[in-house]
Amino acid sequence: MEVKKIQFPNEVLLPMVVEDLEAGKTVTLNLRGFSMRPFLENDRDKALLTFAAHPEVGDAVLAEISPKKWVLHRIIAIDGDNVTLRGDGNLGEEHCKISDVKGKAIGFYRKGRSKMDRTDGKKWKVYSWFWTRLYPIRRYLLAFYRRIWLKIFKPKIQ
Repeated sequence: MEVKKIQFPNEVLLPMVVEDLEAGKTVTLNLRGFSMRPFLENDRDKALLTFAAHPEVGDAVLAEISPKKWVLHRIIAIDGDNVTLRGDGNLGEEHCKISDVKGKAIGFYRKGRSKMDRTDGKKWKVYSWFWTRLYPIRRYLLAFYRRIWLKIFKPKIQ
């Protein structure tokens, strides 16, 4: 049996995902884009999302940063109602309101595995602790990853 893959633009798909999250459902979302590199890859990995009832610094969240523009990035700061986000593969920041944070990743299916890497697990917490503290040299690490690592170890798209 052949599986047919259909992609929808984020501005069409993600409002439906948010409806399901607000209804208390969990949603598995195929990841698109390169902003969470080097650990999450475009068209390879999946995120398991739940409604973001109380987002916290360090959480990977689905947020609408401007009308119809969505990101799945890590919260790096919360100041009152204002949230600052940054993708693990990005150097810049995005901003939104706490009410624009709609989903929270509770885990990721990486590299075609059927076992989820939970965001409350030791592996994710250790990775997060190190990666967020490497921000001052992230530019160089990401350049190495893009220019050398990916040429040697090309990611397998599932």
